[in-house]
Amino acid sequence: MKITTADEMSAIDRATCQQHGVASLTLMENAGRAVADYARVHWPTAIRITVVCGKGNNGGDGFVAARRLHTAGKVVEVLLLGSPEDLKPDAASMFAKLPVRPVVLRSADEVEREHTRSLGGADLIVDAVFGTGYKAREDASPTQKMAEAAIAAINATSAPVLSVDLPSGVDADLTSSAPDPRVVCRSSAIITFTAPKPAHIFAPLTRGPIVVAQIGTPDSAIVSTQNLCVVTPREVSALFAPRALESNKGRFGHVLVVGGSLGKSGAAAMCGMAALRVGAGLATVATPASVLPAVAAFAPELMTEPLSDGAPSVAPADAAQCLELAKSRNVLAVGPGLSQRPGVAEFVHLLVKEARGPVVIDADGLNAFANSTQLLRGTKATLILTPHPGEMARLTGRSVAEIQENRVSAARDFSRKHRCILVLKGFRTVIGYPDGAVWVVATGNPGMASGGTGDVLTGMIAGAVAQFPGQLDEAVRAAVFLHGLAGDAASRRMGEEAVVATDLLRCLPSAFRKMRQRAAGRNVRLC
Repeated sequence: MKITTADEMSAIDRATCQQHGVASLTLMENAGRAVADYARVHWPTAIRITVVCGKGNNGGDGFVAARRLHTAGKVVEVLLLGSPEDLKPDAASMFAKLPVRPVVLRSADEVEREHTRSLGGADLIVDAVFGTGYKAREDASPTQKMAEAAIAAINATSAPVLSVDLPSGVDADLTSSAPDPRVVCRSSAIITFTAPKPAHIFAPLTRGPIVVAQIGTPDSAIVSTQNLCVVTPREVSALFAPRALESNKGRFGHVLVVGGSLGKSGAAAMCGMAALRVGAGLATVATPASVLPAVAAFAPELMTEPLSDGAPSVAPADAAQCLELAKSRNVLAVGPGLSQRPGVAEFVHLLVKEARGPVVIDADGLNAFANSTQLLRGTKATLILTPHPGEMARLTGRSVAEIQENRVSAARDFSRKHRCILVLKGFRTVIGYPDGAVWVVATGNPGMASGGTGDVLTGMIAGAVAQFPGQLDEAVRAAVFLHGLAGDAASRRMGEEAVVATDLLRCLPSAFRKMRQRAAGRNVRLC
């Protein structure tokens, strides 16, 4: 699913109408219907619903939603911010079809007077004031002042808020910073249309779901120049199709994890178990003999291979043994828990240089290249790097703030330069590919900011790639999506503060179920 800017979305709507013969009123009717249907399904007990509408097409969507909610038996009130004579043509057509008498508000003072009576008594508020056309202005017009008053009034209530297209007051092209809560409508859920905009993906707009509804725009009309897409549950579900009845473990790949050191055995163990939990047939952990008992005790399903007998961590001499082991495995994952003891970086360099199949590099495997990223180029293996912002800063010699300021460019530039797949972890994990394409994953939550969750991700990527060697790009995206979805399930079950990495392993079955449920829905839920 492509991510489109506000201008691109306007061009898509025009092309849909002019080149594909879909009437603009049809698009508006379908959008409003999607809003009403979502409200009825997700707030079935809401009886009193207030729909706050602006004068543009976003307000037109709100008028349609109000009509359909009224038809469904809800007690609906429509607040129009501005004069009906100022409505855009399509919005005016839908306004004329309203079965309820709207309350027309012509000033900020009138909006404030409606706060207690209409908004304060609502079970649900539909925010249809501004859509993708909103741009902040220094000199606030009377219309903008009225809208800001409406936003403040909505924010002062306790009712859930369903935002149409975007929370009012948000610039659709916002890509990094959080919007100002003083001038942005709070949102319990967002339903947008056709394709997400940058703000849906990169700005923290809501803790609730963000849903994309299809309203009649042909796929061929959805054009974007950004080479930027978002991973959807339908794509992941298509990859993890039902297995053949005659399946055996050999069909789903064998992952070799090279990691662990004295005091860090859990990282390698979790990585290996994550590969199995995501569906790999077999997983072997090669680890220093001194920590092998701890890894073996973590899960009986893990196979182990001893390295560096008596040493606390791996040594360069272990590279030959690991390379020999890798010959009979499908994927190599290197880094979790290796430590930064002397000799570890040289060991990683030797391993990556001579490896042949896909190699997933994380944690101390990445730190080994902090001052020598040139060694990543020209390898025989397909490299998949999974840095968090701090590791990315060390790899590039930039600050964490610079990386976070434009995560898309950071991932795109590095993956192009080093001909690798780069998974830049964090809020909205970004995946860069050597051809310049970038994919974004919208699952995940702050509860995953806990030690070991990255080791789980490394194992999941390795496990997915082992299963789908001919669909490596898709496998990486699917693993990152399911990792975030498992984190979401863990957060719901335990609460954000209590989530630990092993909870993600326990919640992976729930993530698979939720992914398939969302893939089967009419709309696409991004997070």
